Amino acid sequence: MDYESSEIEAKWKQYWAEHEVYKTSNDTSKPKYYVLDMFPYPSGAGLHVGHPLGYIASDIFARYKRLQGYNVLHPMGYDAFGLPAEQYAIQTGVHPAVSTNQNISFYRKQLDNLGFSFDWSRSVNTSDPKYYKWTQHIFLKLFAHYYNNEIDKAEPIENLVELFEKEGNKNVQAASSQETIFSADEWNGYSPKEQDDVLMNYRLAYRKVGFVNWCEELGTVLANDEVKDGVSERGGYPVVKKPMRQWALRITAYAERLLNGLEQVEFSEALKTQQRNWIGRSEGAQLFFDVHNSNEKIEVFTTRPDTIFGATFMVLAPEHDLVKEITTEAQRQEIEDYQAYANSRSERDRMADVKSITGAFTGAYAVNPFTGTRIPIWIADYVLIGYGTGAIMAVPSGDERDERFAKHFGLEIVQVVDQSAYEGAAIGDKVGTMINSGFLNGFPVTEAITKAIEEINAKNIGEGKINYRLRDANFSRQRYWGEPFPVKYDKDGVAYAETNLPLELPTLDNFKPTKEGKAPLARAEEWVHQDGMTREIDTMPGFAGSSWYFLRYMDPNNDEAPFSAEAVNYWKEVDLYVGGAEHAVGHLMYSRFWHKFMFDLGMVPTREPYKKLVNQGMLQGVIEFLYMLKEKQDGQSVFVSADQLSEYDGQEFAQIPVHIDFVTDYGKPESYLNEEGRKQFKAWRPDYAGAVFVTNAKGQVVTHSEIGKISKRYFNVVNPDDVVAQYGTDCFRMYEMFLGPLEDSKPWDTKGITGVSKFLRKFWNLFYKDGQWAISEEKATPDELKILHTAIKKVNQDIANFSFNTCIAHFMVVTNDLKKVNCNKREVLEPLVVLMAPFAPFITEELWQQLGHEGSIHANGKYPEHNPAYLVQSTITYPVCVNGKKRATVTFAADATKDAIEQEALAVDEVQKWIDGKPIRKIIVVPKRMVNIVI
Repeated sequence: MDYESSEIEAKWKQYWAEHEVYKTSNDTSKPKYYVLDMFPYPSGAGLHVGHPLGYIASDIFARYKRLQGYNVLHPMGYDAFGLPAEQYAIQTGVHPAVSTNQNISFYRKQLDNLGFSFDWSRSVNTSDPKYYKWTQHIFLKLFAHYYNNEIDKAEPIENLVELFEKEGNKNVQAASSQETIFSADEWNGYSPKEQDDVLMNYRLAYRKVGFVNWCEELGTVLANDEVKDGVSERGGYPVVKKPMRQWALRITAYAERLLNGLEQVEFSEALKTQQRNWIGRSEGAQLFFDVHNSNEKIEVFTTRPDTIFGATFMVLAPEHDLVKEITTEAQRQEIEDYQAYANSRSERDRMADVKSITGAFTGAYAVNPFTGTRIPIWIADYVLIGYGTGAIMAVPSGDERDERFAKHFGLEIVQVVDQSAYEGAAIGDKVGTMINSGFLNGFPVTEAITKAIEEINAKNIGEGKINYRLRDANFSRQRYWGEPFPVKYDKDGVAYAETNLPLELPTLDNFKPTKEGKAPLARAEEWVHQDGMTREIDTMPGFAGSSWYFLRYMDPNNDEAPFSAEAVNYWKEVDLYVGGAEHAVGHLMYSRFWHKFMFDLGMVPTREPYKKLVNQGMLQGVIEFLYMLKEKQDGQSVFVSADQLSEYDGQEFAQIPVHIDFVTDYGKPESYLNEEGRKQFKAWRPDYAGAVFVTNAKGQVVTHSEIGKISKRYFNVVNPDDVVAQYGTDCFRMYEMFLGPLEDSKPWDTKGITGVSKFLRKFWNLFYKDGQWAISEEKATPDELKILHTAIKKVNQDIANFSFNTCIAHFMVVTNDLKKVNCNKREVLEPLVVLMAPFAPFITEELWQQLGHEGSIHANGKYPEHNPAYLVQSTITYPVCVNGKKRATVTFAADATKDAIEQEALAVDEVQKWIDGKPIRKIIVVPKRMVNIVI
């Protein structure tokens, strides 16, 4: 019987489906193991070869744990709400509900084709009302709670209201944005709207007016990680800062717990560092500077209060509320012009740009509270409104950016730290002795910081404080395709929770965003206005449904709750989470926050949602570029062969990505478009139908090849279905794992896939000879058992370390070694089949059946463990040398003594021939290495 992968795979796919081999029950009699993949957004393009990399790795581990006797939860679903689906719908005119379901169907077929052990009975879809009913439910829990700093957990907002009614908010210790203190009488005298506004300052889900990333073209607010270089990551459209009323989540209340929780989880140090930096904990002081000739005060937070004597100017973020109030008429136009400039730049650009120095003087002055001197107040885009207080005291002698700013605009610089005793100390380092600093003079920096905070407290101008870089999460999107907020407002704007969930998204024919920023749901007037109330028209962002989906997998069909206590107490948390590093901050941070909130409510038994997280690397593809002159010639676009560019010195070129299917020998230095390729390119890009191609002497247009991201944008997508059709699923799976370490990025290249294909046939032929089943029941030899158990030991070690590429290398070695000794013994090959089952699920199913077993190997097999006894060598072969030259090889018992080795070595005829009766001066025995006879 020949190895026919397509027939074998079709047979076992059908068997798995009919017998629900991978369906998981909440069987508490078995130890549990939860393997989770970051679920995909189902795009119309489907999967490319890079997408399955992490899925294959998690599937190997899930199968491995199942074969070890664990009850394994390995689910899959779809992150189906959000901007990508809506943009696709706008471009094609197909309603996002329709296109999303079509895409899900396509994804399911592709995933099934790759042989994954997903329990599809637990699948979730974030755009399904049965799912987002519970997303809305959890949101309302956030809305109905505040964070009590005294007990360090969330509490019902009703508890806070009771406190306000009895004693006001003077003694409240809570995470809030409430600025004013009120008494119980004042609270009880507030109108419902005034009380609602106050409670919004305490709720964990609340409405606020804040500066957001507004994309006019997309018609929505974007998160910081959705903006790059001042444009939207999706579409590349301009993004500006705009004040808008938004829903937000008070994730900052959990900042310290999010930081401390990183010590409890097994994430990579790189990922932990990213999250720590995002949270950005810093200790220092909050203090207030009076504005000269004004009742206004400027609040700042500084980690270096010891340098306050060196604060010679202040800088506000261009968006700061005080800018308009304090700017003088003489400076107003300059300030407004600068604000317009800063508004066009993303926060990421402003933070990253350390070279350009820009700013504008407000004409106003603040008073340094320690020196009493007036210092100018500027605005500059290197200060961000969302970080800290949006204002800084600038100490140019202690901060590089402040120093560059001061030198550029001719502002005073006062040295306040003498670092001369510390060779190599950099500006801002917390070493040195204080100078020019009044009562702090002579103190070391670390002591001066403490004394400065004490004095700030004593002068009642501030207090010592811990600050975080983390900001509350904007949770509103002015789009259609997302979870509706279960909130409605009365005529005064007081917010109330919807009681009947799910609040379903109404069907709209026109779901395009409005240019004025009003969400598309405003068009559903009957839905918006009901019983004298007005529903919220914004929708939730894409990360809403993904912040808790791993919990729904535990109990996906529960109509009474998001999940039952029994289910969550059994599965507890995710044991292994596999996904891309691009989600290291956003998704992981939000889901950890939601989980900690649910822990406070007693909904989940663990403080962290994930025990271990592995980031798979990216599979990269070849990107082919054509060189095109930026300026048209005679009204036509001109493409120039890459080896002819020198003929156009001084002219600028644009690189235009081209579909790899049109390129001959793509990915090689000599890749090119021939005449047929150029015809295909023009037919594919009608906008270049009249283009001129400058070829080389061979009639080619040589392209420029790069290795980069596999993306529709670069026209280098390779469909895994095509690779599977040619080589089979097992081959595809093993080849992707064989390309290199899981965490590394590596180029996709099918050159080596034939080697994996040949290996699978060689493995098959251990069991067959001349097409006939050839398994022997004879007892295995010690050498054969040693080969097997060496492989078992290595594979078990490497699976545990996620070194799947080396596992496959071991399979190749053991197959070759067994082939050399013509081993066809059941005692050896049967455990070898189970050993390879997680990696190649189809071929091993077929061989397991041929070995006489009932059912699936993945349900009934038991993963082998090595027997150390078989790894002990019974004999050792030594080279025997005479005067340092090898003259013979002799096999000795592994436990032979030195005397026995000497005697046996001397008795060998070949050795005696070279000794030839000469006197022996000495015999050197190097244990397990060699014997040298010196004559």
